[in-house]
Amino acid sequence: SPIISASQLLKMLKLNLLIATMCLFLIGCNRNSQNPNLEMGAPQSQHNHNHGQANQHMHQRSIEDLAASFDDPERMITQKPYEVIALFGDLKDKKIMDIGAGSGYFTFRLAEKGAMVISGDVSDEFQDFIKHKIKKDDINDDHIEFRKLEYDDPLLLDQEVDGVIIVNTYHHIENRPAYFAKVARGLKDDGLLLVVDFMKKEFEEDVPGPPVEMRIAASDVVQELKQAGFSNISIDSAMLPYQYILEVRK
Repeated sequence: SPIISASQLLKMLKLNLLIATMCLFLIGCNRNSQNPNLEMGAPQSQHNHNHGQANQHMHQRSIEDLAASFDDPERMITQKPYEVIALFGDLKDKKIMDIGAGSGYFTFRLAEKGAMVISGDVSDEFQDFIKHKIKKDDINDDHIEFRKLEYDDPLLLDQEVDGVIIVNTYHHIENRPAYFAKVARGLKDDGLLLVVDFMKKEFEEDVPGPPVEMRIAASDVVQELKQAGFSNISIDSAMLPYQYILEVRK
């Protein structure tokens, strides 16, 4: 058999190394294209991973299907929206941001009670859905302002609002302590943040919402909000059958 010289062997090793490097590069590119949280060099932290999973889980369904679920009349029993927003007190002329407004379930009820509402969402489709609903149903939108949010920023001005409500959306947010530090800056000194999300437990009956592994325990939310700068936090696990409510102040 022919004898391979040292120089030939070195060339072969360099070629194999180049091929291996290109393969690793292509694998990495493919992985980034499949995971939107890795775009622009974003680190794959645990928060990013959970955030991506939650969004992928939700957006397996169409906006219309999701909106029909969000507006299910059964929510009047399980969500008790008017009892929840009553925690803000008299809403007349108060400015409230609804983070993750979705189909407008809480946006419309807050406006109905006299609040000036910033209906915030990262989704153009959901904001368009609300605008279409306003036009179709001839709803007075004088008290509703739309704001396209960013995944890592609620885009609130300093001390802009009297209250913030986030329902069934907390588990979608990445880098939550940093995000809610911005929420804290956007709240007036006597402002109230309401966090409503699903309990991290199994129920005997079928429960709407994300799988249990994607939910965040109320105690973990408290710790994250303390990191964000909030100090006065109370938990209500009795008002709603499947969800906790956190009343949060600076």
